[in-house]
Amino acid sequence: MTEDRPAPRPVPRPDRRGGRPSPDALLRQAAREERGRLKIFLGAAPGVGKTFEMLQTARAKAAEGIDIVVGVVETHGRRETGALLAGLEVVPRRRVEHKGHALDEMDLDAILARRPAVVLVDELAHTNAPGSRHAKRYLDVEELLAAGIDVYSTLNIQHVESLNDVVAKITRVRVRETVPDSILDRADDIEVVDIAPDDLIQRLQQGKIYVPRTAERAIRHYFSPGNLTALRELALRRTAERVDEQLLTHMQAHAIAGPWAAGERLLVCVNEDAAGAALVRYARRQAERLRARWGAIHVETSRALRLTEAERDRIADTLRLVERLGGEAVTVPGRDVADTVIEHALANNVTHIVIARSERPRWSERLRGSVAHSLIRKAGDISVHVIAGDAAGPIPPRTVRTAEARRRPFAWWPYAASTGYVAAALGAGELLQRAMALNNMALVFLTAVLASAVTGGLGPSLYASVVSVLAFNYFFLPPLYTLDVSDPENIVALFFFAVVAAIASNLTARVRAQAVTARARARTTEDLYLFSRKLAGVVTMDDLLWATAYQIAAMLKVHVVLLLPEEGGGLAVRAGYPPEDVLAEADLGAAVWAWENNRATGRGADTLPGAQWLFLPMRTGRGPVAVVGIDTGGGKGGGKGGGLLTPDQRRLLDALIDQAALAIERVTLAEAVDRAKLAAETERLRSALLTSISHDLRTPLASILGSATSLNSYGPMLDEAARAELTATIQEEAERLNRFIANLLDMTRLESGAVRPRTGAVDLAELVGSALERARRILAGHRVALDLAADLPMVEVDAVLFEQALFNLLDNAGKYAPAGSLITVRARREGEGRVRIEVLDAGNGIPEQDLDRIFDKFYRVHAQDRQRAGTGLGLSICRGFVEAMGGRVTAGNRADRAGAVFTLLLPEAAAMPGLESGLEGEIEP
Repeated sequence: MTEDRPAPRPVPRPDRRGGRPSPDALLRQAAREERGRLKIFLGAAPGVGKTFEMLQTARAKAAEGIDIVVGVVETHGRRETGALLAGLEVVPRRRVEHKGHALDEMDLDAILARRPAVVLVDELAHTNAPGSRHAKRYLDVEELLAAGIDVYSTLNIQHVESLNDVVAKITRVRVRETVPDSILDRADDIEVVDIAPDDLIQRLQQGKIYVPRTAERAIRHYFSPGNLTALRELALRRTAERVDEQLLTHMQAHAIAGPWAAGERLLVCVNEDAAGAALVRYARRQAERLRARWGAIHVETSRALRLTEAERDRIADTLRLVERLGGEAVTVPGRDVADTVIEHALANNVTHIVIARSERPRWSERLRGSVAHSLIRKAGDISVHVIAGDAAGPIPPRTVRTAEARRRPFAWWPYAASTGYVAAALGAGELLQRAMALNNMALVFLTAVLASAVTGGLGPSLYASVVSVLAFNYFFLPPLYTLDVSDPENIVALFFFAVVAAIASNLTARVRAQAVTARARARTTEDLYLFSRKLAGVVTMDDLLWATAYQIAAMLKVHVVLLLPEEGGGLAVRAGYPPEDVLAEADLGAAVWAWENNRATGRGADTLPGAQWLFLPMRTGRGPVAVVGIDTGGGKGGGKGGGLLTPDQRRLLDALIDQAALAIERVTLAEAVDRAKLAAETERLRSALLTSISHDLRTPLASILGSATSLNSYGPMLDEAARAELTATIQEEAERLNRFIANLLDMTRLESGAVRPRTGAVDLAELVGSALERARRILAGHRVALDLAADLPMVEVDAVLFEQALFNLLDNAGKYAPAGSLITVRARREGEGRVRIEVLDAGNGIPEQDLDRIFDKFYRVHAQDRQRAGTGLGLSICRGFVEAMGGRVTAGNRADRAGAVFTLLLPEAAAMPGLESGLEGEIEP
């Protein structure tokens, strides 16, 4: 069969309105060509028809001759959905055993071996059974795509990881199975399967989604019109974001200049003006009104080298404000601000540009030009918003004094090198003066000037210009060997040579300075990138704090301490580099003040400047998360009260603190979630324990008290049989109460880890007989059959623990099996040094939904009124004891008839001849 694969995409060609295609977009497109295509059928809620739509699409493609197979499709018993599977090839699922229960999972290897053109994989957020190659189904899909197989899959919006909290707040239902947003971002196609809330609720009431009882509960708690409307909006908005990204990638890959106003995008221009903060806030408000994505751009031109430190701080703070308000801040180098902004806007499909009105006088705008006017002329279809500058709400000035930038000591070697370059040019000129005209001799000296500018900078190049002019005049212009000039033409030539030399040296020195700055910035950017990757991979707080302290100390050459709040209040040092355990009392007080007031304190700050350390709060949008302290080591470098960092170092520290604060918040939230889960589980167990105690203690006590009262009040009037019955009731209920207390004690031992099995070679038949003897009264109303193989070996167990585990299984069978029914204890020798013991009853079996939870603490299967309810601890204790001895216990339903079967797998003991035993037959307890 020939595979009808989708036709390859055409090679992107430059659009007549734009330039060359974006290399990044081409690389992303090339990477997609090597993988299969992923199409996701996205729904707002269960029951909207995602699987139905996926199957209809698949049948249409199959009719076109495309090779399509079904990997896994869940019909949920819906006949209409199941009918669409007819005619499609279905890859058989593989059977996975889990806790005695057989689960069907998608056979990934069979699909890879079959290599169809398209495979259908339903329920992308599904969690695979333990033992599968991948824990999640979306990872199976990733492997299929990597193999070049196209995948159709389904997903509900509540399963998207970034929307999990939003959905939980709307529906008050927390979804446990989620998929990363990157899966949705990598999807080639997203088809929204939508249905009106009223129609979906009607489908639910008609039983087309859930069974009637479940549907009624779902309508009350999840499928309300308000919830469904909110989920629809989430699904549509998330899809619109993905479509917007696809449109932008298409435009970049095909060099389409745009803008294509399919969606609104807003860009605000930021510079060193004090009105930058107000401009950013205005852009944020406009973006909210337009429901548009937004960002900010700062164009770094050559004049950036001439900015003051205060202006550089203002730019950095404004860009940080953009990120705090939810925008994307970028800094782009460029020669012309307007051209660079327009180029960035066209490349990113921006539809609105916001810029502040220039406050310069008109003559200055005419002389130097106006960025706003240039943007308006060059914007084309892009709307330009020119806003009046408002410095009324600027970003608060920094309260930490910075150290003066270290002045480099005077270096004489660049000037000596310049002298050497001029001397070399003079020697070359002496050799070439016979072969070239006098006017061209100036080019030789100009080469020396350029070499000085490249190696030494502006000062040495200007020095070389002056020396070159003098040398050219002295050695080559008549009269020779004097500084006089006799020919007026030579005066003009000498003047313009000096001007050209000065301009060339200035331009070359400026390029050199920009190159040095670019190299330093590249190193810093690389360090920040590596730091962010390191933070992304850290999962524990200690590792995160250590990585942060080391990175700050290494990049800024300072001592670092990190302080975090303690549960009981106050701050404590959690990490440092070099390692620090304690701080002086004054420094610790400064750190506490910084935490409580969310302001910088300590050395160089306005508050508590006498401290040796400088403490800065580490903040996120939720508030402070930690405090970082820095010191140059023993108070060096500036003295107490002086600044510790230069302005460049302070801006770098701000970037490091921002990244670390977000990582600390992430780890803190993860720990809080774990604590909440633990608290919820503890509360559940506490409630179950109280419920169990209130019932299981009160019932036998009430029976004992009633029987004892009857004996005490009416003893003489009762016949012998009545007195014996009351006495037996007291004994039976006392034994029941004793078992309950023993179960509680055993569970306490298991939870505390106090169970230490003393294993040894034990005769299994003897243990079974002992357990049956203990359970004789419990099993008095049942028939018990033993089926122990004659070749049973000794087992390596703790006799006391195993007898208790088997007794709990027999007690469970006695509770749930009908009176007079047969309870069978069967034992066989397994391979691989194991012995299988089975306890089979003839009751109703275990409901499918209870199989996975049957061994949980305090979990009880619903029993009929005639059956004695258990405490919910016996089976949990049984599993704990068996696993402590190196065995395994599972629960399931019998295949030959109705009833439950509990299976124990125990290790064989070392072979001991002459100790084999066998027992068969039926006994009466």
